[in-house]
Amino acid sequence: MADDEAKKAKQAEIDRKRAEVRKRMEEASKAKKAKKGFMTPERKKKLRLLLRKKAAEELKKEQERKAAERRRIIEERCGRPKNIDDANEDAISRVCKEYHTRIGKLEDEKFDLEYIVKRKDMETSWGIIVEVAGGRWEVEVSGRTGVTCVDVVAALTSIITGYHQRIAKLEEEKYDHELEVARRELEV
Repeated sequence: MADDEAKKAKQAEIDRKRAEVRKRMEEASKAKKAKKGFMTPERKKKLRLLLRKKAAEELKKEQERKAAERRRIIEERCGRPKNIDDANEDAISRVCKEYHTRIGKLEDEKFDLEYIVKRKDMETSWGIIVEVAGGRWEVEVSGRTGVTCVDVVAALTSIITGYHQRIAKLEEEKYDHELEVARRELEV
């Protein structure tokens, strides 16, 4: 019996140690899993740094591209500078006449473009003020291109119809009130 008890005690001790080791290993694996994610703080920091560098490079490339485009457009519109250092009076007057005609053409284009812009602004957003005997109404017809007089008239009509309906309702309420007052006077 003493042998059986000793064996049982020994087996219990072994089981207890195994459970303790298993518990320690589970805790260690949990700690490793919690610690060992794909995006560790170091990796996140490196990724942010790389993204910032890439964005800075892209921004620099875009700025260089825009600057080159700007230079090309200016050169296209203004032309190459004329060399008048060693020119005589006739050559200088000829260059001045060329510049004068070019300035005139550019002014014409500018006027046409300004007109187009103003016209598009008027087409996309009209603010119309209508003076009526009853007061001043402001009608806003906006949000669409190609606003026509029909659109303005439709907007005005809806406003006028709304006012007529309100007036009719007020007159009806006034008439009902007068009838009620008259009935009360008759009852008294």
